Amino acid sequence: MLKCETDPMSPVLDPNPQNGQKKLLMVLGAMLLITVIVAVIASIASP
Repeated sequence: MLKCETDPMSPVLDPNPQNGQKKLLMVLGAMLLITVIVAVIASIASP
């Protein structure tokens, strides 16, 4: 609370890119996984 200028800057610049990248990778991985599952189901169901 005392360091108003460094505290908003450092936590925003340090943990947020890591957490954001982790969350983004998880979201992209989930989208890719859903796409693969749908493709596998479609390929099984097509014949």
